[in-house]
Amino acid sequence: MVKKHITNIVSQWFGRFADHEFSSGIQSFINSAYVNLLGLDMSEFAPPSTYPSLNKLFTRELRKERPVDHRHGALISPVDAFVTECGKIDKDKAMQIKGMEYSIDDLLTLQYGREAKELYDGTYINFYLSPKDYHRYHMPYKLRVASILHQPGKLYPVNFPSLRRTKELFVENERVILECFTEKGKRIFIVLVGALNVGRMTISFDHRIKTNADRREPTFYRYDKKPVWIHKGDLLGMFMMGSTVLIFAEPGLMEIRTNDRTHVRFGERVALIKE
Repeated sequence: MVKKHITNIVSQWFGRFADHEFSSGIQSFINSAYVNLLGLDMSEFAPPSTYPSLNKLFTRELRKERPVDHRHGALISPVDAFVTECGKIDKDKAMQIKGMEYSIDDLLTLQYGREAKELYDGTYINFYLSPKDYHRYHMPYKLRVASILHQPGKLYPVNFPSLRRTKELFVENERVILECFTEKGKRIFIVLVGALNVGRMTISFDHRIKTNADRREPTFYRYDKKPVWIHKGDLLGMFMMGSTVLIFAEPGLMEIRTNDRTHVRFGERVALIKE
């Protein structure tokens, strides 16, 4: 049996605390303290005191729909986040932060060994969600989800100090990998990376996928019998604490229209899909 890493143990403990519903007075104090400590902008959300647990506050829902760029070819940001890196994949290498690269072969694992090679010299965008960001993620483009791999792993923090210090951090951490296709059959991968503390990630259309659990072996899911199409802007799932979303596209498909070290919001265009 594989021994749990300390980051997974800490994350499960914190998860239990965040899931617990305290009495209304205590919970209101916890929520308000969290909002004030991290400087959350709650203008698009319900008042902090209305959330029955800290995790409900983490995964808060927008009170009004965000404008989504529905122009032809517009790939939108799936999240409210900071673009840590973006650009061209150098053969199989992408950057987690300047001076620290990782292999997409290792990130996507042997399960997607052949598919990873089709991404060589393509393009990528890394989106970092801080603990104060809106924690739900949405589909960045109309895509068919062909398969998902849940790859258990560690739960190191994914903030800037960790990105600079930990080699191949995204490869070390637990992740949920979605293999997707455009209507014209072009491949895009979306990778959800777990992080320290709650560390859980959900997929809106498949509740079998349970992260930061006791399962230590990779689990693969295919959606051949009934195609799963998700429209641009539709809910894909949520992080139960801040983390990272990575998007990879095959060469010539995704023309990036944002810059690194830029804060983006869910719904706004960050790339152009050229088919």
